[in-house]
Amino acid sequence: MNDYRFIVEYDGTDFEGWQAQPPGHRTVQGSLSEALERLCSAPVVVTGSGRTDAGVHAPAQVASARLATRLSPDELRRALDASLPEDLVVRSVALAPDGFDARRDAVAKCYRYTIWNHPVRSPLRARHSWWVRRPLDLAAIDEAAGALRGEHDFASFQAAGSNVTTTVRKLLRVGVDGRAGGRVELEFEADGFLRYMVRNLVGTLVEVGHGRRRPTELREILEARDRGVAGPTAPARGLSLISVRYPDFESAAVAEDGG
Repeated sequence: MNDYRFIVEYDGTDFEGWQAQPPGHRTVQGSLSEALERLCSAPVVVTGSGRTDAGVHAPAQVASARLATRLSPDELRRALDASLPEDLVVRSVALAPDGFDARRDAVAKCYRYTIWNHPVRSPLRARHSWWVRRPLDLAAIDEAAGALRGEHDFASFQAAGSNVTTTVRKLLRVGVDGRAGGRVELEFEADGFLRYMVRNLVGTLVEVGHGRRRPTELREILEARDRGVAGPTAPARGLSLISVRYPDFESAAVAEDGG
């Protein structure tokens, strides 16, 4: 038995999230576990670095599993390629240190949220971006994002009804890129995320970009620790887990076409 590390890419549109669910529910973890069990002829427990929600994508999710197989890592990758559905692929397989756990050992994750900020919708972008018609003030969004950097209590941005030990997280980086009237990308890197945290942050920042909130309000929202004072939850389709950082390596997102 050896521990393995997988870099997994998927289009989350037709999955009911990462986490395996009862029969009849299509999930990333379930699909990957089933493929590995067919190859290894034994039950397999697959652990992901994070439980992405239904509709969320990932060019570089990290997963781990302990397997008994005579296949080399590359042979295993090619066998999985022939077994997995078109919207899910294992980009790489490697032997991992004993006891490697994709979730527990992660030290930071980076999510990207993509907005198509244009008066005309784009069918080619519809599965992977949020269509926002009105022009966004990116300077105001960037100013507001400054209040989010660092260690804060993000209770105002977690999903209602969440049950976690602490809502304090350290947001290492918030990036704002693109242009009003085109593609806009917001990137968030942190030591951990609450459920819907990024989508709730994006929904609030878009309100800033439309002038409905002042950039300085973000500090007030953080201090309130009340989900009711923050903005709406942005749609899942614009969100992608693009990289996960570990002490010994970092998963890397595939290059994406601009436009």
